[in-house]
Amino acid sequence: MNAAAERPAVVVTGASSGIGRELARLAAADGHGLVLVAREERPLNDLVSELSSRGGHAVGLALDLRQPESADRIAECLASHELYCDILINSAGFGIYGAIAETDPDLQSSLIDVNIRAVSSLIGLFLPGMVQRRKGGIINIGSITGYAPGPYMASYCASKAFIRSFTAALAAEVAGTGVRVMCLTPGVVRTAFFERASMNNPRNRLLKILPRGDAAATAKIGWKAFADGKSIVVPRAIDKFIVSLCTLLPDRALARFVSWLQRRGTRPQSPALPT
Repeated sequence: MNAAAERPAVVVTGASSGIGRELARLAAADGHGLVLVAREERPLNDLVSELSSRGGHAVGLALDLRQPESADRIAECLASHELYCDILINSAGFGIYGAIAETDPDLQSSLIDVNIRAVSSLIGLFLPGMVQRRKGGIINIGSITGYAPGPYMASYCASKAFIRSFTAALAAEVAGTGVRVMCLTPGVVRTAFFERASMNNPRNRLLKILPRGDAAATAKIGWKAFADGKSIVVPRAIDKFIVSLCTLLPDRALARFVSWLQRRGTRPQSPALPT
């Protein structure tokens, strides 16, 4: 294939719902072609149809990012449509709610596969081309939970700490190359993620006290910040305040506080599947 004939595309994982879907809509509105990746085929196809009806160019790829060959499958999809990854948005998420000792170890491994391995694999695959072209960028969806240990959501919070640190390191590595790297770091957002993870448990005190943001508003702030070249953005004032507290308090105190908030409201539950 003639590389010069390839067209740029925005690759969005977790595109069928939440922040990923809203970022895909914003990218389409700005005229970008898209490759949309999600596990659930029906909502993915609905989004492709929606964007196409508005004059956008979108390709859907139903794919489970827990599979080790997922990055290669995305690369094959791009090549088959004569596209290359200009902007990568890692928005797929996987959460497990419950004590580590009472959680299936295979589910813990699956969370690492989606939240860490798939992210690093896709970046490792597409970042060299961006650097070579001296353009493009990466948006990783983090969370304010990445600033504190999270008893009863230990693996999820740790994975978001990885995303925060990894993104900051990448941003420093590519400085001056023309490639932008940003971590979008929201608080609790009204998305299907929390519904699937049974996060609306009325006994859970942590989620009672955390106000929920809006996925569309979060995506809009993140998309603008990315265009402005920012390396990290925490969308809301309340979330910035929480992050500030987390950076001031020692991990031991934070872990005990979060454990107290979640313990009575938490039971081992089914995981939120990756989107």
